[in-house]
Amino acid sequence: MLRSSDSGETRGLRVRAIACERGGRALFGPLDMQVAAGAALFVIGPNGSGKSTLLRAVGGLTEVLSGSVAWNGEPGNLRSAAWRVRLAYAGHKSGHKDDLSVAENLDLACELEGIAADPRARARALDRVGLSRRGALAVKRLSQGQKQRLTLARLSLSARPLWLLDEPTAALDTDARGLLAEILGAHLNRDGAAIVATHDRIDLPGQRTAELALG
Repeated sequence: MLRSSDSGETRGLRVRAIACERGGRALFGPLDMQVAAGAALFVIGPNGSGKSTLLRAVGGLTEVLSGSVAWNGEPGNLRSAAWRVRLAYAGHKSGHKDDLSVAENLDLACELEGIAADPRARARALDRVGLSRRGALAVKRLSQGQKQRLTLARLSLSARPLWLLDEPTAALDTDARGLLAEILGAHLNRDGAAIVATHDRIDLPGQRTAELALG
């Protein structure tokens, strides 16, 4: 079992015997994982090793051969809405609505999380990621890097305790990667937990981290 801390604490995420297949063959598993509150697990491995599938499996977004999850010791149902409200998922596809403006997308993200879309908080989030002058612009007019920055703005406002991030550094420049580390670090400081599938290391000095290698 891979743990993000040396203690046997139950606060945070525990995954037991999760396994997935692709094309009739085992892709990974069964895997046991524990990611404590305030810690991040980095999932590494070559393309096709199952990193994205593992995140989607934990998030209840893809079928699993086996597996169970618990948050703070409370069992969860991977396919239930009650499980999904615990997590924020950022995958290869941004999930932004192309025809809505940057500001409208951020409002929608807050609404879906059940957070009041405070205009001041939204303005601060957009300013932080360098999109303050793009608030009225349709998302379809943004570059890929700007869309990733909008994802960072959404994460900076997220209050969900478990983050599942799939290649979050893709299309980000050096400054934006530093901003990602700040936002992720702040989440961990609030006793959040994260699983991050990545080819690139994210520098989180002073934070509890662990690695899981697939493939």
